[in-house]
Amino acid sequence: MKILLVDLEYDYGDEKRGLNYIRDHGYQYGLTKSGHEIQTFFYDKYLNKKEELQKKLIEICKKINPNLIFFILFRDHFDTSTLKLLKKKYKTINWFGDDTWRFEKFTKKYAKCFDYCITTDKFSLDKYKKLGVEKIVLSQWAAIEKIKLPIFKKYEYEVSFVGGINPYRKWFIDCLIKKGIKVECFGYGWKNGTVSGEEMYHIFRSSKINLNLSNSISYDLRYLCSSPVHILHNLKSTKVTGQIKARNFEISYAGGFQLTDYIPSLEDYYFIGKEVACYSSLEDAIRQIKYYLSNEMIREQIRFEGERKSRSTHGYSHRFKLIFETIIP
Repeated sequence: MKILLVDLEYDYGDEKRGLNYIRDHGYQYGLTKSGHEIQTFFYDKYLNKKEELQKKLIEICKKINPNLIFFILFRDHFDTSTLKLLKKKYKTINWFGDDTWRFEKFTKKYAKCFDYCITTDKFSLDKYKKLGVEKIVLSQWAAIEKIKLPIFKKYEYEVSFVGGINPYRKWFIDCLIKKGIKVECFGYGWKNGTVSGEEMYHIFRSSKINLNLSNSISYDLRYLCSSPVHILHNLKSTKVTGQIKARNFEISYAGGFQLTDYIPSLEDYYFIGKEVACYSSLEDAIRQIKYYLSNEMIREQIRFEGERKSRSTHGYSHRFKLIFETIIP
């Protein structure tokens, strides 16, 4: 098929933040690897030119005449009238990746504007059906296959975390350090700064334990009482529920052992306790970190099984293969 991918070129549309990492290494690569001809329309420069954006998209679609328009909507930059017009002329699909916290205020507005909707949240399937949307594909985030897999030489870190800083994550990490657990953190806001995809995969493979910390709000009273900023963060954030993200698959795909906070439906993708380890609280995380650092054989077996599962099942090419099997008779 000839597919037109409509997405942002840069992270959040901001050139200063660098390329849209998931699009460049994930979606686009996965689509191409699936054997389709991919053309792109990046609309970063039209983020503040909504009327011009509608005309430009319609113009490009007429020129390319794609078999499928694959959208990854960011916010409300496209009018529903534009999307419905394109739906009449072309087959269209959108990836809704944040339905756990954006369904009511975002997805609900746009879901009927596409032939197919992809959701990463199985608990939202009934919500789509109540809207009268029947062509729903349940998929998930995935590991990025374009990055060269690291060659293991030795463990460099006892415990590590890769991801942007936020009040809860900083509080959690500080609590671990106070308990004598040495943690190296990488990403926006941490002292080690951001890392490339290759560096990230290297960190995953060379860490005995890779933490995967929630980006949603926390109701832990110790956290809330430790600073007024934490209460304010909870009140302002819309991320009231945790969700599976790409990191859940990337760590194991790179060959790392993963200790993650439990997220509902994670068991649909990994055998918990055999392919990935989950904690339920700060105390539980501390207990498990100490346990797995002291029990190398058990840790390595879980690491190995998680790696095998991810590389055979959880890359973006695997996701798109199943998606296209669903939407193409």
